[in-house]
Amino acid sequence: MKLQFSNTIQQLKTSATREILKLTQGNDIISFAGGLPAEDFFPDHAMKEAFNKVFDQGKKSLQYGITEGHIPLRKQICQRMKKKGMVVNEDQIQITTGSQQAIDLITRIFINPGDTILVENPTYLAALQVFEGYGAKVVGVKSDDDGIHLNDLKEKITRHRPKFIYVTPTFANPTGRFWSNERKQGILNICKQHETIIIEDDPYGEIQFNETSGIPSIYSLNNESDEFNPVIYTSTFSKTVIPALRIGWVVGESSIIQQITKAKQAADLHSSMVDQQALYFLLRDFDLDQHILNVSHEYEQRKNLMTQLLLQYEIPAKWVDPQGGMFLWLTLNDSSIDATELLKKAVKEGVAFVPGSVFYTGETLKNTMRLNFTYTAKEQMEVGIKRLQRVFTTVPQN
Repeated sequence: MKLQFSNTIQQLKTSATREILKLTQGNDIISFAGGLPAEDFFPDHAMKEAFNKVFDQGKKSLQYGITEGHIPLRKQICQRMKKKGMVVNEDQIQITTGSQQAIDLITRIFINPGDTILVENPTYLAALQVFEGYGAKVVGVKSDDDGIHLNDLKEKITRHRPKFIYVTPTFANPTGRFWSNERKQGILNICKQHETIIIEDDPYGEIQFNETSGIPSIYSLNNESDEFNPVIYTSTFSKTVIPALRIGWVVGESSIIQQITKAKQAADLHSSMVDQQALYFLLRDFDLDQHILNVSHEYEQRKNLMTQLLLQYEIPAKWVDPQGGMFLWLTLNDSSIDATELLKKAVKEGVAFVPGSVFYTGETLKNTMRLNFTYTAKEQMEVGIKRLQRVFTTVPQN
């Protein structure tokens, strides 16, 4: 039987990071490729207690729920949003199955085939997959270590009239960049002027290495007296609690959330109610803020170790030291090196990373690569960097 799949699914690319992870399964490969948090720091005992509390409520806790999400959980998220300077109510929150679904649902309610989306370049690979899957034209905007270039943004908004712009301003995947407040305010002002929606994706914002820093979201910079906030904010508990819960959320104007809810009803009715209730009990009874501080401290140590090892073993690359998140973004000194070809040699040596080219739309920088520093234990990290060094010894240097 000849299967006739849709044009949409045939055009959809597989995730490079997922394919690389397949290569590492069952092999003696040290992987810096996946965006994985450290399993040793999962709050498993607290999570088990939270699930027990769900089942202690009786069978009613196992019933269907409302699409918008468990109301007590949404109220807890409202309290957490206050710490980010975001004053919202539960009607402005939609629970999603991870922030990946949030990106999908937002795209579904705004994009028709051929519509334009602007993104910082490079950007989150899985978001590019979603946008292309809906037939959008994805245009990259120039960026640097402080964030998106505002002049290039203005020019491209004027030229392309995008439906929205997608950004990850706080410890971005893949670059680890941390936007300046000036750039955040600048993008908000420009998008308000041109009536353009901003999707602010913030999976990593709470994993910060400067414990005293208050990091404003773009959403929080909007003047509360304004009738409409053009920012749609999304985040997830995958990096701060456990990935397996697959619980994320969207914050936005009620009129936008209503449309996202309609789209979610068509997708899966609602995210797992058992998981939502367990997460509510965890947030109520567990000191998540202290847990995040502990995890952030450990991740900072791992990041410091990785950067020290890269210098010690003279990996021929430069990078900006990230102040949070989970990734190091390397630009190889030799611009002629293709990191995709380098990966093939790396896997043979027993180490993996993600080539940077997959994170770009349009023109790419092939001599870039992303390393994850959170997953690999400290004692294995040096072994992995040594293997990476051996890879570079096989590459002719210009």
